[in-house]
Amino acid sequence: MSSLSTKLKNLKDYRCVMEPAVKDQIIVEYAPLVKFIAQKIASRLPSNIELDDLISCGVIGLMDAIQKFDPSRDNKFKTYAEFRIRGAILDELRSQDWVPRSVREKSKQLEKAYAKLERELGRPANDDEMCKELECSLEDFHDMVNKSKSVSLLNIDDSASFNRGDKKLMMGLLEHRRSSNPFSAVNYKSAQNIIKEGIKALPEKQRLVLSLYYFEDLNLKEIGQVLDVTESRVSQLHTQAILKLKAKLKNDFDSHEDLAS
Repeated sequence: MSSLSTKLKNLKDYRCVMEPAVKDQIIVEYAPLVKFIAQKIASRLPSNIELDDLISCGVIGLMDAIQKFDPSRDNKFKTYAEFRIRGAILDELRSQDWVPRSVREKSKQLEKAYAKLERELGRPANDDEMCKELECSLEDFHDMVNKSKSVSLLNIDDSASFNRGDKKLMMGLLEHRRSSNPFSAVNYKSAQNIIKEGIKALPEKQRLVLSLYYFEDLNLKEIGQVLDVTESRVSQLHTQAILKLKAKLKNDFDSHEDLAS
């Protein structure tokens, strides 16, 4: 009997031909992935957000992935499913407007300050420089960062935070990586390089947090044990790293758009 992955690859018209039994098999097999993604997102949300609700949204995303997955493309179903599951959860969170307006405003204030100093200094700003720019104490700055952590869920299809140039490039990134379209390929490579350079410019601990969190799949508590710092400090480092990367992306995309106009 062929494996589940073989069934997926052999489907010619995946939207119509896939049998209900095969769909059920996929849902059962990928249920742990839904739970893992939901738990990872929940770890950075207020305690009033129910994990079961996130899992339910994730299952909807998985079903959407099953319905829309194209086996003729040179990509893995697991990768596509992860994107759809995470997207479904974040879409639901955004629709609930679960982040208070005051927190969103603080996050935007931090992003703008990081972007401004990034342009002026040619590198990510450190804490002291941010305090001077925001005219606040280090304690108040860290408080702003901590309150903004729930807004720092970096999601490339969160178009609300991107300008016109960002949207164009990010939409290109969502296309198949090995697309024969030279424009898409250049866009993808350009964004890759921007992100790589942005990560290289981050302080060592922030780089390590991103690596352990996104590539080694460690949670915040485990990262804290590796770095010998509190879970709260890891969350703070992660939020600062994301804010700095978003600032760099915005600056680079804006400059590219200015040159093109």
